[in-house]
Amino acid sequence: MALRAGERKSRWLVSGPPLLYLIAFFALPTLIMVLASFRSPGEFGGLAPLQGDDGVLDLNLDSYARFFAEPIYAQIFLKSVVTALLTTVICLLLAYPLAMVIARSPKRRRDMLLLLVILPFWSNFLIRVYAWMIILGPQAALANGVNWLLALMGADPVSLLFSPFAVLVCLVYVHLPFMVLPLYANLEKHDQSLLDAAQDLGASGWQRFWRVTFPLSLPGVYAGAALVFIPALGIFAIPDILGGPNDSLIGNLIKQQFLETRDWPFGSVLSIVLTIAALALAGLAAWVGRTGGRGQGGRRA
Repeated sequence: MALRAGERKSRWLVSGPPLLYLIAFFALPTLIMVLASFRSPGEFGGLAPLQGDDGVLDLNLDSYARFFAEPIYAQIFLKSVVTALLTTVICLLLAYPLAMVIARSPKRRRDMLLLLVILPFWSNFLIRVYAWMIILGPQAALANGVNWLLALMGADPVSLLFSPFAVLVCLVYVHLPFMVLPLYANLEKHDQSLLDAAQDLGASGWQRFWRVTFPLSLPGVYAGAALVFIPALGIFAIPDILGGPNDSLIGNLIKQQFLETRDWPFGSVLSIVLTIAALALAGLAAWVGRTGGRGQGGRRA
């Protein structure tokens, strides 16, 4: 009994601090946000008093009704989902070959390549975003080159800055390392003898990739997709800085409700909807990963 009590105490000493941290900084703020979503906005912003002059609690569903009654909010949310999905797909297409090159490089070169991947994290996030304003600016070499090609084809010049293109490019740039690192961690552990066996059985390079490498790398793909999609879904700084007036995403709308309009109940509703959507999509990805893994296991058996 004393041994079991000591084991329980050891488990609590290990898991207790992270659990308290999650409760204090995630569970309680989420509960406060849920409660705020049923309140009314104050006369000068914020929250109205919880109890009215008549002593009745001021709890209502007005903010939820507003979200579902006005289609503009659903459109912005759908645009945010599409943008996050597009960012995830582009990051996957760019990160997979890069992660494979790093995983198959010699150890000495591999460390240098990994350092180059994480090097952007050494500078401030906003500095990197503002750097793209210079790269995509109207006087930059990239914009001049693109407009020169368009002029040769008889098309009108375009502005790369303050456009959906600028938002998407910067989203991919910022989130690309989050796709590379999980893919590298997975690909680096692959057994080369499996590819050698497939080659001995007559499989081409393309067949070896689709039948051996890619199925084994799916856990890395799912992890990278989650690390890219969820932050990209709620980001607001990049559309604020590089986007135009019509490029606002759900994160910008939430920021506007809390800091500018000061309609905290409606901002809480938008945050709850975003959180539920992110959790649902993450759960769907986990379910697909489990069912896909069982299917592959069944085929191998």
